[in-house]
Amino acid sequence: QVQLVESGGGLVQAGGSLRLSCAASGRTFSSHTMGWFRQAPGKEREFVSSITWRGGSVYYADFVKGRFTISRDSAKNTVYLQMNSLKPEDTAVYYCAASIYINPGTDPTRFRAWGQGTQVTVSS
Repeated sequence: QVQLVESGGGLVQAGGSLRLSCAASGRTFSSHTMGWFRQAPGKEREFVSSITWRGGSVYYADFVKGRFTISRDSAKNTVYLQMNSLKPEDTAVYYCAASIYINPGTDPTRFRAWGQGTQVTVSS
């Protein structure tokens, strides 16, 4: 089983930046892909970005392309989400997730391990 712990959330003004971190522990070798999802109040959880541990293939939701960058440090078993040019509509709880699939797509059900989430609030 993989344990995930997110950090780095907070309150930022529109146009600002935050970097989220996700530290993985446990059976990390069982996960091929790491993803970031977010959930705003009253909305469904939505895919933000993903990256494969091996090869570093990345995918982004259209609404974050050009603003967010996902990366990983395999030596530290840590995945990052650099968020720039933040908008009020980016306000949500951001979750880190791990998938055993190399190409899990954007479906959250294909990610088995989840962190507790970290709140990101962007003020206008």
